[in-house]
Amino acid sequence: MKTWIGLLVFAALGAAQTPEQLAHSREVFQKVCGACHPVERATAMRHTRSEWQDEIAKMVALGAKGTDEEFAVTLDYLATQFGRAPGRPAGGGGLLDGMGPSDKHVVDPAAAERGRTIWAEECIQCHGTQARGTDRGANLIRSELVLHDRYGSTIGPFLKKGHPTQSGKPSGSFTEAQIQDLSHFIHERVNDTLRGSPIFHVHDVLVGNAEAGRAYFNGAGKCSTCHSPTGDLAHIASKYDPPTLQGRFINPRPMGGGRRGGRSGQGGAPQVTITVTTPAGETVTGRPVFLDDFDVALRDASGAYHAWKRVPGLKVVKNDPYVAHDELLTQYTDANMHDILAYLETLK
Repeated sequence: MKTWIGLLVFAALGAAQTPEQLAHSREVFQKVCGACHPVERATAMRHTRSEWQDEIAKMVALGAKGTDEEFAVTLDYLATQFGRAPGRPAGGGGLLDGMGPSDKHVVDPAAAERGRTIWAEECIQCHGTQARGTDRGANLIRSELVLHDRYGSTIGPFLKKGHPTQSGKPSGSFTEAQIQDLSHFIHERVNDTLRGSPIFHVHDVLVGNAEAGRAYFNGAGKCSTCHSPTGDLAHIASKYDPPTLQGRFINPRPMGGGRRGGRSGQGGAPQVTITVTTPAGETVTGRPVFLDDFDVALRDASGAYHAWKRVPGLKVVKNDPYVAHDELLTQYTDANMHDILAYLETLK
């Protein structure tokens, strides 16, 4: 059993990390937790810091390996990236319940308006009106430094190191108030990319090459092994606008069809099923209700509930019709996705 001295020291480290520190923490977490089970088993949950500490203590008691410092880093990573505020429900609020950081940056409109003035004077020529970047400067909407920033916590130290400005004013001379105002402005631009924003609009996504998309569909992507432009995809472009069509081929998995089952297969979409064969030879197939390293449960075609402990001799096979799409997510380039969309758009 570990002494947990490291946990007591690192438990107070709630400050925002740099991208490099965050990457290191993620590596330590994957090493410690991934040695025994898929890391998704942990990241699917939301706990307070003390609850995560209890979870780690249980894992140590079951034989998890690591140094005190590694367990401490793992605790801080889980608490900051997959935490919830004390008193907030841990689940039961739907698919999106608990998602996102518990310390979300809340934009102050007045501060963002002040930040807009600083932006126009010092930043707009390189990073653009909406902070999406130009050929002279980076897209800050997709910047990890910005996404991990809270009220200037990472933007401030970056500017203090020195960064070019339009006026030639040293960025290190910005006051804390100016940095916070800039942070509010940039986070407001990030929020404006969300569909809930009143000014959100989908940018043109039809920028690919249809012939290149056809070649990928029939070649490297192996899409034609399951789909046909004259069969299931006939007239697909007449059913969906380009942004919706793009979303459907990149991630066709129905909402709610995750690890714990849910309502996969709604609207006639293919369903994820599991087949369980018991040591006695009985075979049952159905939609998953729960599936992890220790337990499995499903509902069969009649709606009957079945559950088993995962003991030696119990065989579990997951039948996932979307696995090929999941694998493509690690292979697609931006050009591939735009080209496929351009090709699908020809299927009127």
